[in-house]
Amino acid sequence: MTAAYRRAVVVGTTAWGTTLAVHLARNGQATTLLARTSEEAATLEAVRTHQRRLPGVIFPPNLDVTADRDALRQAELVCFVVPSRTLDANARALEGYVAPEATLLSAVKGIEVTTGRRMSQVLADALPGRPVAVLSGPNLSREVAAGLPGSTVLASADADLEALRAAFHSPSLRVYTADDVVGVEMGGAMKNVVAIAAGMVDSLGFGDNAKAALLTRGLAEMSRLGVAVGADPLTFQGLAGMGDLVASSYNPHARNRRLGELVAGGATLQQALDALGETAEGATTIEAARSLAARCGVELPITDGLYHVLYEGQPPLQALQELMSREPRAEHAGLRPS
Repeated sequence: MTAAYRRAVVVGTTAWGTTLAVHLARNGQATTLLARTSEEAATLEAVRTHQRRLPGVIFPPNLDVTADRDALRQAELVCFVVPSRTLDANARALEGYVAPEATLLSAVKGIEVTTGRRMSQVLADALPGRPVAVLSGPNLSREVAAGLPGSTVLASADADLEALRAAFHSPSLRVYTADDVVGVEMGGAMKNVVAIAAGMVDSLGFGDNAKAALLTRGLAEMSRLGVAVGADPLTFQGLAGMGDLVASSYNPHARNRRLGELVAGGATLQQALDALGETAEGATTIEAARSLAARCGVELPITDGLYHVLYEGQPPLQALQELMSREPRAEHAGLRPS
């Protein structure tokens, strides 16, 4: 197979970042995984696996690990896979190393709390003049790393989507393309919020009727906010919307769902995050989404309820009772164009 890019660099040794680096390398792409410290890079390079984040997955021969930022100078594709709250700082720290013509790819599912910026906007501001793309979908890292069949979506307004598709498309990962960057990013960010609520429903034993209703109304909430900031409503019916929502709300290892389970089981937000040992983007996105919704005049009852539970200590059962006691309304109110 001919590589789509001379070299790809993945910034971030998260579970998803490591998975994407492994996937690109398996796909014939010369790939570098950029670690934060030389100690971490040396360990990963020596053992050729990430035992903490991705146990049992062996690095392909054409994947190397380094903390040397000079590796970015030869990269034609730079993928950012770090927590949303650190993306701006990470990108700005690399500005002097990323080639002016390099394509930037965000695989970060979040919204910046202080500004409401989507992750592609963060990258475009920090590393201006370069094409930016986003990747999102029902892509649980363990399953992608294991080579199980799945699909993802790439979206961009200015990047070469065919080159990106060639880099990521494989017999086990079917890649679709789109031009609705806003919708793909908002779907990926907001599904994490609803997945937290799904974990609470499971922990409290409310049953499948309740969970189905939650996911359906959660999808409506995702769509309302997404459309308000410029997304195509159809995007939320696709991989980056419903697809990702289902995967994150049902998989027992999905971090945001697990966070909801832990909190409903009596843990505080901080205790739940400590137990996970990894970032659960939905907890941060709740704050960002509420700020965006207030700015746009959009109602987000599920997101608001989760905020009261996670940040104000409201019991989950009380939050549910308040949701159930809301004034009845037409099912598609607020979703049809005016």
